[in-house]
Amino acid sequence: MSQYLVLTAMGPDRIGSVSELTKLASECGCNILDSKMAIFGEEFAFIMMLKGDMASINQLEVKLPARAMELDLLTMMKRTSGYKPLEKSQKYQAEYSGIDQPGLLKAVTAFFANRNIDLSSLRSEINPETDIISATLLFTMNDDSCINVLENDFLQLCEQINVQGCIKKTKF
Repeated sequence: MSQYLVLTAMGPDRIGSVSELTKLASECGCNILDSKMAIFGEEFAFIMMLKGDMASINQLEVKLPARAMELDLLTMMKRTSGYKPLEKSQKYQAEYSGIDQPGLLKAVTAFFANRNIDLSSLRSEINPETDIISATLLFTMNDDSCINVLENDFLQLCEQINVQGCIKKTKF
């Protein structure tokens, strides 16, 4: 029976760290189902979802702490279950951009949380030269008929917080 593990690693941005982590997963017989990596200043963060049999996942859990110490990484692992897509769900992408100010991301994420919409991905970045923030949020909805109301409400929020925004159907 398949086991699933989410592994998160953070540490100094050094060439080869991600390669070492993916190599360890492979050596232990785990398959990487999903992964994301980002650089923050001089640090990197890496997260991956692994699948393997019980022996493979156990082996990785035992070997990771020593490898993490060698690489000067903070790591965290958590067992989980496989991803189950929602039936008849439509995929959407919300985007916004504008001059950065405190509370923008909080306002946008609260907008979705208050409507009981679960975000599946969030990416935001600020251009340090222009102070313009750009963000992309991915989410799914089961009821396609509500998207027009949601989009209208989102555009009103964007106007209130002084950013440009849109929602569009996507394939993510």
